[in-house]
Amino acid sequence: MLMDFRLDETQEAIARLAAEVLDGSDKPWAALGQAGLLTLAVPERLGGAGLGALETTLVLTEIGRRAIDVPALHHLALGVLTVARWGSETQQDELLTGRTLGAAVAEPGDPLPAAPRTTVAPDGTVTGVKTGVTGADRLLVTVAGPAVVIVDPAAPGATLADGILYLNRAPAEPLGGEAPGAAVSGAAAGGAASTGADCHADLHRHAIAGACALGDGALAGALALTAGHVRTREQFGKPLATFQAVAQQVADVYVASRTLHLAVTSAVWRLGTDRDADDDLDIAAQWLTAEAPPAARTCHHLHGGLGLSADYPLHRHTALIRDLVRFLGGGEHRLTVLGERLCSSN
Repeated sequence: MLMDFRLDETQEAIARLAAEVLDGSDKPWAALGQAGLLTLAVPERLGGAGLGALETTLVLTEIGRRAIDVPALHHLALGVLTVARWGSETQQDELLTGRTLGAAVAEPGDPLPAAPRTTVAPDGTVTGVKTGVTGADRLLVTVAGPAVVIVDPAAPGATLADGILYLNRAPAEPLGGEAPGAAVSGAAAGGAASTGADCHADLHRHAIAGACALGDGALAGALALTAGHVRTREQFGKPLATFQAVAQQVADVYVASRTLHLAVTSAVWRLGTDRDADDDLDIAAQWLTAEAPPAARTCHHLHGGLGLSADYPLHRHTALIRDLVRFLGGGEHRLTVLGERLCSSN
């Protein structure tokens, strides 16, 4: 069965607007908000567009293409998408109207634990340690059950320092309004009864999709910088791009970038249309973590001495790619996850 991944008119307009906004402002996060691009997945009753994962990842890809340092992954992919789908109306009213959202999913030694070690006590407080956490007004925290709870990082018992969130009987509210393990009714999921485990799994899907979309853009941006450089930089009176070895290396980066883009497009299309996206997401994550870092190193190599300059924009792209690889657990981890999934399906 052939899939048509072409963007519709609305999606094309979103990608085009995101590019224009990011290229035309020195305050990109505020500009994205003013353009309505941070509320694409927010329900229409709250002033959003009521769209979904695919439209959100289009914005993330454009951010990645420019390697701009904004809290897009945690706020948009992990935060807004998850609350819009699983939060109660009261929670949506509170969290999707101006608050900055984040997520605490990683634990020491495990980037996306299927069985979190962070626990919930009978009184609803949570205890545990989360890593790779960025500051936000509210955090979505994955807990044993598994389930997702909402935590105020400034609440008693919660301490966020150097990207590590320490929770010691910190007050928490279950996302969806029910205790972990109980049925929840996602306000954006048609009211169908689901478990906290479904919400937890969906948060992980949003995390992988968002990271891959950012990585897709970051590698594409690095390729564009490199292609422009070798076209204009001359050696022995000829552009570098005319040398066979250079052209072959640029072609290798193009293949890696194009393959990543196709893998990400397939994954987010399935996710956005409520199809089983887990296999596609794991493939995209494995390709990003395994192939993007060496492709980025090739881009630096082809820049020569300029590629070593810390103030040259290529460094932002490679730094973003490294951060995303760490967020996803690295190439070996993603290959193990993918292998286990493929073996279990056979």
